[in-house]
Amino acid sequence: MSWSAAILAGGQGRRLGGRSKGILDVGGLCIIERQLATLATLTDAIVIVGGPSPHPHAPGVRVVPDERPGAGALGGLYTALSAAPTERVLILAADMPFITALFLRFLVGVDERALAVVPETDGRWHPLCAVYARRAADVVGGALDRGERRVIEAVAALPPRLIPSAAVRPFDPDGRLLINVNTPDDYARATRLAAPNAANRTAGS
Repeated sequence: MSWSAAILAGGQGRRLGGRSKGILDVGGLCIIERQLATLATLTDAIVIVGGPSPHPHAPGVRVVPDERPGAGALGGLYTALSAAPTERVLILAADMPFITALFLRFLVGVDERALAVVPETDGRWHPLCAVYARRAADVVGGALDRGERRVIEAVAALPPRLIPSAAVRPFDPDGRLLINVNTPDDYARATRLAAPNAANRTAGS
């Protein structure tokens, strides 16, 4: 097995009234269920970082508690890398409902030697839909020890292999691939995009 996957589910969802983002229903399934269904076509080595154990929406999936409680997504990334059973780890935030197997297969195949492979769209990095070498845990852990909490700052220090917008675009014809759900407006938009006739809409509608 050349790589494993970790879903980061430890966020508190403050901007969503305290609701865990991973269990929000999008198109009839919660986001974590959608992600697991996608990942299951690619690997059988999947863990969830944070969240309840056992996870009610992921029976039988290993749940790993945060090693750095209160350290946010960067702490979740550190835990995922530290707990990984493989040398390379696909990281997914639990608030991304529209990730596809086709794109993830592409992502893990870009550069097996890189410390991180991170997609970029319109100048924005997506470090929580990215592939990391397990040894990147040393850099991430060092950032946490220094009090760093921003994922971008820690990942920039690796440094990552960036996948430019032009390479991402063929996998994202409707502009929703890397959408994440952080706010009620984000959730309303994701629900709308997941509707049966959403394929005929643009991402900005």
